[in-house]
This record gives sequence, C-alpha cells and structure tokens, in this order.
Amino acid sequence: MNTLVIAEAGANHNRNFKLAKKLIDAAMAAKCDAIKFQTYSSETLYAKNTPDFGEYKDINKLIKDIELPREWQKDLKQYCEDSGIEFISTPFDERAVDELYDLGVKRFKIAGFEATDPRIVKHVASTGLPLIITAGINVNIEKMNLILEWILEENKNPDITFLHGNNAYPTPFSDINLGQIPKIIKLLDQLFFKTNFKVGLSDHTMGILIPPVAVAMGAEVVEKHFTLDRNLEGPDHPFAIEFGELKQMVRDIRNVEESLSEKVGNLSKSEKNFFNATRSVVSLRDIKKGDTITLDKITTKRPAFEDSIPAFEYYNLAGKVAQKNIRRDAVLNWQDID
Repeated sequence: MNTLVIAEAGANHNRNFKLAKKLIDAAMAAKCDAIKFQTYSSETLYAKNTPDFGEYKDINKLIKDIELPREWQKDLKQYCEDSGIEFISTPFDERAVDELYDLGVKRFKIAGFEATDPRIVKHVASTGLPLIITAGINVNIEKMNLILEWILEENKNPDITFLHGNNAYPTPFSDINLGQIPKIIKLLDQLFFKTNFKVGLSDHTMGILIPPVAVAMGAEVVEKHFTLDRNLEGPDHPFAIEFGELKQMVRDIRNVEESLSEKVGNLSKSEKNFFNATRSVVSLRDIKKGDTITLDKITTKRPAFEDSIPAFEYYNLAGKVAQKNIRRDAVLNWQDID
C-alpha cells in the first residue's frame, strides 16, 4: 500500500515566488509525494457583479490578490522535478487545463466546488490523464455516477480517484463523515466496476488526526492544506497545518500503511525475541523412564524453546510414555516423550 500524499499549497504562496519555492521545499522535506497549487483567475472564477456574501465583501479582489501568476507554472513544475516531488495544480478554467496539459503534468485534480460543473469536468477528462475529483459539497453517489458519465463521454477507460471531503473550511470533526469512505468504496465497486478507480480524502479538519484514520479505512490518496506559518495573511493559512504537522502526518500515514500489511507466518520478526515468554509443558514431579504421563504429573510454565513441548499440547500428552528419567520442574521436549 502506498498512499499518494498531496501537500495542498493552494493560495498559501501569497503571490511570492520565493515563498512558493519554500512550500515545495517543505513538502519535499516532509516526504510528501506531490505538492498542489491552484490555477484560476478572478475573471473566470466569479461573475464580475457578484454581490457581497458571507465574510467576503469583494470576492473578485480577494481572488485577484491570491491567484497564482500563470507565468510561474513552468518554473514551479521544473523546481518540483529537480526536487523530486510531483507538481500538481487544480485548474479552474479551460485555459488552465490546456496550459497544465502542455506543461506535461501527470494528473489533474478537480476541486469539490467544480466537480458538479460538466463543462469543467468534461474538458479535464478530454486530456486522458488520471483524474482526482473531490466529491465534496452536495455530491452523493447518484451525482458521482453522473460525473462518471460525463467523464466516460470523453475518456472510455479513465483512471479516477474520488476524494471524500467536506467543503467547509475548517471542517468540524462532527461533519467529516469519515464512515462514508468504506461505503463509497463498496458502491463504486458495484457501479463502476469497469473503471480504474480509487477512493481518497480531501481533508479540511484542523490538525492531523483524520488523514491516517482515513488511510486505515481504505483511502489511497490524501490531500491536506499546509502553510509555512498559520499567522500569514490570506484566507487559507488559518486552517492549514504547518511543516512540523505535515511531516508528522506523513509519518503517521506511513506507519498506518505498514501496520495494515499482512505478514506471512504466525511469528513476526519482532516477536522472536519474546518467544521464550510463552509457555511449555513442565513436569510437576520426578518422572521415571517408562512411566505413563498423566495430567497430575505435568503442568505449564514459562519459558518456551524451539524444541520444547508448547503448552497447547498439554492435554495431548496424557497416555504418552517417558523415554528417560525426568526431574521435577523440567521443561519437556519431544525427545522426552513418546
């Protein structure tokens, strides 16, 4: 098992190229598999005359202030390649899709808010590259089926990863609904058996508890927002994890992967040093050669050795014959009994 861990840089570069490179360095140092940015523009993301809503008084200005300069993409991708980490950027318009495809990205990510837009989904699917799609806000299994139909219109053999997610920033633990992951895996297996699909998690909860738990439940891809400093100015910094947390999260995920592996054999390598603490059959009294073994002559005690008779054979020894004189409180081995 090798979970694809994506460090979501998002807009946390603050339109500072040096900071963007530092984010790449941090994701690499934390041993993430990929770092993801977002490619959008204020002109194509929100309508020009969008009224104020929620905490946003001028959403177009906000987007303009945090959008990734398009001319950075080539250099950031090259910097990622030189650093040994995969470059990903979520496209939010057709131009972004085409630019990223021409740059030679390995895969595309479709954001949760865009997953229900057939125009975006179909254009991304037409590239033929593997797709990661957040099944976020208002997306149920029926809508996932519809999204798949859009994709199949453009690509008959798609490689798809659906990320379970909640599009609240941050997401309360009570709303992450992690129990959906095994259900989605089962449903997708029934509905989409002809496609190459995986299930993962796009996590917006605070802290690093949820991603390793999701991996234990079957997630094969994990995406998590991170920043170099939660105190930096910008909308995505406050709920993102910092470098130390990112590094620990990756370690926790890898530890979960290792713990889920299936070992062959009954005795693990780490247990070999403790094998002697199990029990063997031991004589309760002196036993003479030729005596018949009865249960009142034997008991079970520690230690155990490779050639000793293990405790689970205790009842099977009744009626056996001692092949030599056995002293009281001796650990029995198979050469002693016939």
